[in-house]
Amino acid sequence: MNFKSTLDKNPIFQMIADAANDLKVETYTVGGYVRDLILKRPSKDIDIVCVGDGIKLANEIAKRIEQKTKVNTPVAIFKNFGTAMLRFKDLEVEFVGARKESYRSDSRKPSVTQGTLQEDQLRRDFSINALAISLNQENFGDLIDPFDGVKDLKRKQIKTPLDPDITFSDDPLRMMRAVRFAAQLKFDITPDTFDAIIRNAERIKIVSQERISDELNKIILSDTPSYGFKLLYHAQLLPIIFPEFVALMGVDTIDGRSHKDNFYHTLQVLDNISEVTDDLWLRWAAILHDIAKPATKKYDKHAGWTFHGHEDKGARMVPKIFKNLKLPLDQKMKYVQKLVKLHLRPIALVKDEVSDSAIRRLLYEAGDDVEDLMKLCRADITSKNNLKVKKYLQNFDTVVEKMAEVESKDKLRNFQPPISGEDVMHIFDLKPSKVVGEIKNDIREAILDGKINNSREEAYRYMIILARQKGLEAVRTI
Repeated sequence: MNFKSTLDKNPIFQMIADAANDLKVETYTVGGYVRDLILKRPSKDIDIVCVGDGIKLANEIAKRIEQKTKVNTPVAIFKNFGTAMLRFKDLEVEFVGARKESYRSDSRKPSVTQGTLQEDQLRRDFSINALAISLNQENFGDLIDPFDGVKDLKRKQIKTPLDPDITFSDDPLRMMRAVRFAAQLKFDITPDTFDAIIRNAERIKIVSQERISDELNKIILSDTPSYGFKLLYHAQLLPIIFPEFVALMGVDTIDGRSHKDNFYHTLQVLDNISEVTDDLWLRWAAILHDIAKPATKKYDKHAGWTFHGHEDKGARMVPKIFKNLKLPLDQKMKYVQKLVKLHLRPIALVKDEVSDSAIRRLLYEAGDDVEDLMKLCRADITSKNNLKVKKYLQNFDTVVEKMAEVESKDKLRNFQPPISGEDVMHIFDLKPSKVVGEIKNDIREAILDGKINNSREEAYRYMIILARQKGLEAVRTI
């Protein structure tokens, strides 16, 4: 591959080369950008290593960009890490001085000193991330590949430059990164490297949960996330970082009757939904939709294995799981919780005759997330019986059509009762009380049951009838 001609197409590299030459510092582009260049993957992140002061080089580049383009180019400086970052067009360029690292056993934070390019490459996690391209005038565009990273790219394999036990013991997050790169690139982890992950799995406990979850989310966003989860499981990392998920694994048999393995079922649901969405939180809903099955599993001589109420219990488990994993405890968590709670509702509509009332209630509870709920329900059909799958999916189509009809007629998505609690208090001259809530809830239930239309006029008339039954008379009109 002619790296020089590729770099020449982007003016940032020549600007860096000219500035580095004037400052008399060796400079290289390293790591992921080089890897992705060889793999022909798009990349907007460029890592620049110089044998010297990376922050000084970044400031010089920013000055030259401003002189050439008349565009203000601020430099973000991170003194604690000795790095600097600037943006050029749609690229994010990070600068750092070459360094060597040493670690203590109780921390993944290294002691850092200035180093050579070779020492900088040696500290990197994997051979495919230790590639460098020279930006120096005498050998601009030359590839420096001391650990046969190009061979490993061709072989589609993840391996460490150093002894993998040292690599993973020094920085245990690299074990998660190994699985993440394998999942993203569809690569294998070499046997020696994988065995070292197993030996060092317990050391993942010294890594912050935020960093672990960041890597886990990247695995979840890969094309086939089940591959990454299986690697995490067999590497003995998953039981440590996500024990609730591992609890789904296994099949019990009584009287010759077995249930499916809910771990592998969930992975299939995750893969299914990943074919139709890149939304991280919808994928998390797929991961957690059956999370309470171990806690609700029972055997009945007549019905066989049951998991009654697993959707409700699962929804109650979501906040604790999000808290443990340091995932956001905001609307994203509530969105996942809602889908977990509702994921059986459309399936129940498929099994029974679809009534307008049931559709109304589903639309009311799902709101704007109803389309995502239906994606989850379709992904949840994992039977090996193709005729059964086809029948269920056709029935889901019927439910979707019915929802569209009811929504068009009743306007129930994100439904707000046409009569508010304030209206009730105003009309009957009441203070906040239990009876106000009862009237408001009775109006809502009447609309959802189809007794009255979703209009202020019908709701008002119905409210007057309700109030009289409770011995109340209106003293004002709306």
